[in-house]
Amino acid sequence: MLKSENLYKPIYFETADNGSAGLAEIYPEDKYNIVRALQRKGHIVGMTGDGVNDAAALRQAEVGIAVKDATDVAKGAASGVLTVEGLEPIVDMIKVGRMIYQRVVTWVLNKLVKTFQIVVFVVLAYLLTGLFSVSIFSMVLYLFLTDFVTLSLSTDRVRYSRRPDTWDVNWLVGLGILVGVLVVVESMLLLYVGFRFFEFGHDINRLHTYVFSYLVFSGLFNVLIVRERGHFWHSKPSLALLASVLLDLVLVVAISLSGVYSLKALTIAPLAFSGSWALVASLCVNDPIKVLLVSHLHHSK
Repeated sequence: MLKSENLYKPIYFETADNGSAGLAEIYPEDKYNIVRALQRKGHIVGMTGDGVNDAAALRQAEVGIAVKDATDVAKGAASGVLTVEGLEPIVDMIKVGRMIYQRVVTWVLNKLVKTFQIVVFVVLAYLLTGLFSVSIFSMVLYLFLTDFVTLSLSTDRVRYSRRPDTWDVNWLVGLGILVGVLVVVESMLLLYVGFRFFEFGHDINRLHTYVFSYLVFSGLFNVLIVRERGHFWHSKPSLALLASVLLDLVLVVAISLSGVYSLKALTIAPLAFSGSWALVASLCVNDPIKVLLVSHLHHSK
């Protein structure tokens, strides 16, 4: 048992820091100081409170929680407010918070991979072939179709982490760019097949349709791998996400086979190759490499 007069003596505070000590005869200002002392030792601190004298400590803690009947001052200082009696809802609140964090990470990774793929691929394709592999219309249509999938990520089923999460921008950017490099290489190989075997170099409008179909296929399948830090089969996507992916697949097949505006219709062979290549590259190549990258980048932190 540690008393307030001994709180600032290092030898006594080590006792309070071992997870089995209690704190007695604590004044309101001591609560804030205890939170600060634990944070200086590298801990992520959570605290519950109900009164005005708890407000400073609630605001300072990483997770300050005001109980159901807390004062307005305590509720205003806290990160969260319990709406029912007891402390059990705290566990649910932490789980939901970590799930939201995983959804945000998925959105960021998806955005990084898509942006890197489009920008680098289009530039490289132009430098190597002298042709624009996408048209303005196909890009607008691509963004319109994939935005529905991006929005549905907010409803996705995710696995919450077992340990507290912290933002690591370098980790996010590094993983996004490395996966993006893979996707660009795969896109360039698809473009080579289009020129070499399907002779799209002589029909720019069909080339636009061919590349458009692949970008959509690739974007949809890559969503399924970036939403999961492990292998893509470790968790099921939400019904809304799955439905939006399937709907986009149907639409891109219909558009590619029938043609729309400047996008000329494709035959079955190039469209089937585009979809199959995107599926195999995303789920059989990108996914296992992503798992290795996640593990390596986590260990190198």
